[in-house]
Amino acid sequence: MAFFGLIGNDQKLAAQEYSGRESASEKAARKRREGHRRNLTQTARQGQAWEDAERARQDRGGWWRTR
Repeated sequence: MAFFGLIGNDQKLAAQEYSGRESASEKAARKRREGHRRNLTQTARQGQAWEDAERARQDRGGWWRTR
């Protein structure tokens, strides 16, 4: 019946057991922040490709200018 002695002090036990460790929410937030920097080069290249294509589309004009 030692189990009944554990009821009510779970916060104290958790504070002792997990002291000095990163919480799950802190870890998730850190992973999200790191994810923004992870694909920076690829994202920059995609943006540059879109800009080049858009500029070419603007310079080319519409179908009526090709005649």
